[in-house]
Amino acid sequence: MKLPMLSDDDRLAEIRRLYFRTSRETIQQDLARALDLLKSMSTDDQRERAAVFMDGLAEMGRGWARGKKKRTAKGRIRG
Repeated sequence: MKLPMLSDDDRLAEIRRLYFRTSRETIQQDLARALDLLKSMSTDDQRERAAVFMDGLAEMGRGWARGKKKRTAKGRIRG
């Protein structure tokens, strides 16, 4: 996907917005978009500022992926 010309601050704001608005249904697309934005940042300092949101998105994705596992009738996790 081609990204419009955004400043690093705009990219950081978009990653932050994705972090606060993501849901179980959109996490994969939001994480991919955030990664594209992160890769397009021009400095390491800017990428470090975005890292907390990226870590949060990744953790949410892992948590929701674990939650999709089905439990058997006896309460065991099947997956």
